[in-house]
Amino acid sequence: MMAYIGQIAFIIIIGGASFVLAKRIRRIRQNILLGQEANLSNQPAERWRTMLLVAFGQQKMFKRVIPAFFHFLIYVGFIVINLEVLEFVLDGLLGTHRLFMPYLGDVYLVAMNIFETLAVLVVVACLVFLWRRNVQKVKRFHAREMTTWPKLDANLILVVEIILMFAILTMNATDQLLQSRPNAGYEATGTLLFSSLLMPLFAGLDTGTLVLVERFAWWFHIIGILAFAIYVTYSKHLHIFLAFPNTYFSRLVPKGKMDNMPAVTREVQIMLGAQPENGDENAEEVGRFGAKDVNDLAWTDLMGAYACSECGRCTSQCPANQTGKKLSPRKIMMDTRDRLEEVGKKLDKGENGLEDGKSLLDDFITREELNACTSCNACVEACPININPLSIILQMRRYVAMEEAQSPASWNAMFSNIENNFAPWKFAPSDRFNWADELKSEEAISNGQSKEDEVTK
Repeated sequence: MMAYIGQIAFIIIIGGASFVLAKRIRRIRQNILLGQEANLSNQPAERWRTMLLVAFGQQKMFKRVIPAFFHFLIYVGFIVINLEVLEFVLDGLLGTHRLFMPYLGDVYLVAMNIFETLAVLVVVACLVFLWRRNVQKVKRFHAREMTTWPKLDANLILVVEIILMFAILTMNATDQLLQSRPNAGYEATGTLLFSSLLMPLFAGLDTGTLVLVERFAWWFHIIGILAFAIYVTYSKHLHIFLAFPNTYFSRLVPKGKMDNMPAVTREVQIMLGAQPENGDENAEEVGRFGAKDVNDLAWTDLMGAYACSECGRCTSQCPANQTGKKLSPRKIMMDTRDRLEEVGKKLDKGENGLEDGKSLLDDFITREELNACTSCNACVEACPININPLSIILQMRRYVAMEEAQSPASWNAMFSNIENNFAPWKFAPSDRFNWADELKSEEAISNGQSKEDEVTK
C-alpha cells in the first residue's frame, strides 16, 4: 500500500514540477522572441563545430586553467550523475528499487563507483569555488553590479550542489547497511568506494530508522533535482542549457566587422544610383534605427542575456573598465536580462510591458556606459560561450546617434567630417595627400644638401 502511495506522490510531484517548468520555459522563450529576427541559418556545419568545441568541449574556459579544471569536474559530474537520476525517476514511477542492477550485473557496481567518485569531485570543486568567491574574493566576483542577489545566487547553487551530492552518498551508505539486514529486503550491490566511508555514522540505527533515512535521502535528492531545475530558470545558471544554442547561433564573421543596417544600405545604394542588393527599391522603411529597448535588439542578443553566467571574464578584460570607467560588459547583459524579466512579468499580467514608461536605454543602461566602449571586442573574445555584449552596445549607440542625434560633440564632429570629407579629419579630400608632397619637398632638399656636401668634400 505504501509503495502505491509513494508512486502516486511521485507522479504528482513530477507532474507539478513539469508544469511549473514548462510554464517558465515558455515565458523565457516568449521573452527572447520579443527581439528582432536574425538570419543565422547559414553555415550549419561550422555552427555545429563551434557549439561542440566551445559549449560542449569547454574550449574557451581553459584560457584560465585552474577555474576551468574545477568547472570541468562539475560539468562532467552534472552530465554523468544524471544517468543515475534516470534510474531514480524510473524507480519512482515503477515502484522499484535499483531498477538497472539486475540487468547490468557487475557493471552496475562499476557505474555506481564512478558516480560516487564524480559526486565527491563535484563537492571538492564547489568548495574551491566557494573559497574563491568568499575567502579569496576574486576581484571580478565583487564588481559594483554584483549586488546581494548575484552573490547569493552563486553561493546558493554551490551549496545546493554539495547537499545534493551528500544526499546521494547518504542514500548509498544506508542502502549498503540495509543490505546486511536480513529482513530489510535490499539486494546487495557490493561495496561502494566513498559511501562506505559514511556507513559508521549510521551503523547504530535500527532497520526502520535506516529505511527512513535511506528513503528521505532518495526523496530529498529527487525533489532537490526538480527544485533545482525550476530555480535554474531564474538564475544565472540557465547557461547550463542555453550555452549550446547561444554558441550555435554565435556570429561567424570576423569579430571586428560591424553589421550595417539593410535599410540604410538600401537607401545609400538608391542615392548613388545603384540597384539595391535585395532588388526592392520600395521596401518598407525601418521603424527605428538602432535599439532603445529590448524589442529593438536581435533575439540572439536576448538569448545571450539569459545565457550569461555572470562570470565576469568579459568585464575583467574590458580596457574601459580597467581604466575606471563605468562600463561593464557583464552589467550590460545583466541589465538586458533584468529588463526582459520586467517586461515578461507585465505581459503575464496582461499589460503591455514595453509601454510602461521605461526602456533599456537610460533606465537600465546609461549613456556614459555606452560611450565608454572602445569597440575592441575584448569582451566577446573573453566570453566562454560567445556572448556578444558589443552587439547590444553598438545598437544602442546607433539609436542615440541616428534617432536622437545626441552623440558626444566630438563624435558628431567626426561623423560630419566623414560624411563631408570622407575622413575623420577636417580637411578637403583634395588636400589629403598634401603631407606626401611636403615629404617629397623635404626629401628633395635633403638630397640636394647631401650632394653639396659631397662636392665640398
